[in-house]
This record gives sequence, structure tokens and C-alpha cells, in this order.
Amino acid sequence: MSNTIFDSEHVNSALDEMARSIKESAGNEVYIIGIRCGGALVADALQHRLKKTAITIHRGNLDISFYRDDLDTIGPNPEVRPSDLPFDLTDKQIYLVDDVLYTGRTIRAALGDIFDYGRPASVKLVVLVDRGGHELPISADIVGLSHHAEAGQSVKLITDPEGWYIKQRQVK
Repeated sequence: MSNTIFDSEHVNSALDEMARSIKESAGNEVYIIGIRCGGALVADALQHRLKKTAITIHRGNLDISFYRDDLDTIGPNPEVRPSDLPFDLTDKQIYLVDDVLYTGRTIRAALGDIFDYGRPASVKLVVLVDRGGHELPISADIVGLSHHAEAGQSVKLITDPEGWYIKQRQVK
């Protein structure tokens, strides 16, 4: 059984505030990299909001499948897609976007992938939901929503034509 912890109104408000925070700290250009799959959706939503401003947006996506430390536990044939970084990230301030921050292992993997493409000046972590339970010394610079979830619970971004929601469910 799952329940909605943040409705569409909360999610949209958080995305608006996250876009404002990026615009305030980015200057005239912003380099946004979404982590597939949920982070890429959030990055798309932020890009859409930022397009309404006079800021230049450079957008990419990462597939971190080969950088995961649990690759051997996610099944025999994980779906792997190429990363798409159509810009030079060397000496740029990068906004790395994910949907839910939990242990920090996804972010660690994404950083490994990013540094294979170059050496950015800095990486700012942007997450829609920080659910707590970090296992690595990783924290987000821009957080849309915070929710403490117990171990054994999952927190997931749900997207459908009627809106985006954050749901929590008990994992068996």
C-alpha cells in the first residue's frame, strides 16, 4: 500500500522555488545534468521553468548504470542508455539533478560519471525530495521537499497527466 505524501500542488511549488534558487545562483548561464530517469524528469521541469527567464540553459543527462556499486544486484540485464552531455563541462558550475536523495550512492555514481567527461569548477546537487537516511557524506545544495522516511520505506516520484506526486510505500 502506498500513500501520497506530497500532492501536485506541493511538487509544483517546490519546482518553482528550486528554479528560482538556480537562477539566483547561476548567473546568465546554467548547466543542468539530470540523472536518468527521475532526475532527468525533474531537470526537464526545471529547464521549462528557467526558459521563462533570460538565462541560457545547457542541458544533459547521465545514465549511471555502470557506475553503480550495486550493479550485480539489480538483475542480469540492466537497461543501460548512453549519457548525453552536449557541452564541455570543464570549469563550469554544474547543477546535478535527481528526484529523491536517499543513501547518496546514486550521487556518488553520478559524480564518477561526470568526472569522466571533464573537471567542472563545482557541482551543486539539486533534489526534489530529500528523504533522509544518507549513508555517504552527501547533501543537497537545493532541496524542494524534505520528508523523513524510515528504513524499509520507499519514496518515489509519480508522474501522470494529472500531475506529479510523491508517494511512500512499505518495501517488503
